[in-house]
Amino acid sequence: MSHVSAGAKFRAAVASEKPLQLPGAINANHALLAKRAGFKAIYLSGGGVAAGSLGLPDLGISTLDDVLTDVRRITDVCDLPLMVDVDTGFGPSAFNVARTVKSLIKFGAAAMHIEDQVGAKRCGHRPGKEIVSQAEMVDRIKAAVDARTDPDFVIMARTDALAVEGLEKAIERAVACVEAGADMIFPEAMTELAMYKQFAAAVKVPVLANITEFGSTPLFTVDELAGADVGIVLYPLSAFRAMNKAAENVYTAIRRDGTQANVVDTMQTRMELYEAIGYHAFEQRLDALFAKAKQ
Repeated sequence: MSHVSAGAKFRAAVASEKPLQLPGAINANHALLAKRAGFKAIYLSGGGVAAGSLGLPDLGISTLDDVLTDVRRITDVCDLPLMVDVDTGFGPSAFNVARTVKSLIKFGAAAMHIEDQVGAKRCGHRPGKEIVSQAEMVDRIKAAVDARTDPDFVIMARTDALAVEGLEKAIERAVACVEAGADMIFPEAMTELAMYKQFAAAVKVPVLANITEFGSTPLFTVDELAGADVGIVLYPLSAFRAMNKAAENVYTAIRRDGTQANVVDTMQTRMELYEAIGYHAFEQRLDALFAKAKQ
């Protein structure tokens, strides 16, 4: 039987849905929920790993192992192709970038994006970002491409240059990254639809629009972004934000009221959880083993 790699699945998803909707899945449970909702690929946010798994800010504090732990948990149970945010590559040298690429492929990821910020990075929608030289970013892309053990694994270049150097320089960087081997481009913190169209025309590879809430980019619709030639629409932390707010409301209510009765109707039911994680199939196998042992 032929084996289709995760990278090939991600490329197929981008080709089949224009633009591809890419929701963030903060953990394995959310990956399964995203699959049930009909999405064709999923995403793991670096900021989500930092805040969700570590309780820390998205300031380059997370390590490769932190991310790989969440990657493995997701890919173990969900066969949707997974794109992973690797920040600046988890280290200062080409060797670090290469290790990141090889490890992601071993852990079942389909794609990654690497950015042009300095090591002490910030969220792409925060002020005060600093970026490396174009030459250094090109070297990151070359190191990533050279390290691929699966030729279909997707290397996406993210540039944060708009806020630092302006649109023309950001596009110039993106073109240089494509020439270095980047498969797709992620221009961060765009403020107008026309900007995406300019990127797409210049790079001639799929362009990702990061439609994150409470940031610099308006909440453009899929149709609007399709008209701007966007290839992928990313919702990195939408479900995570909703989950956090729901948890905060439940904790507050239980502490205030002395009971969860007033917020039960906001919760996923036991049966809904069981359906999402395939609980009954596991239990039936266990019952069969017990029955066989008694015979």
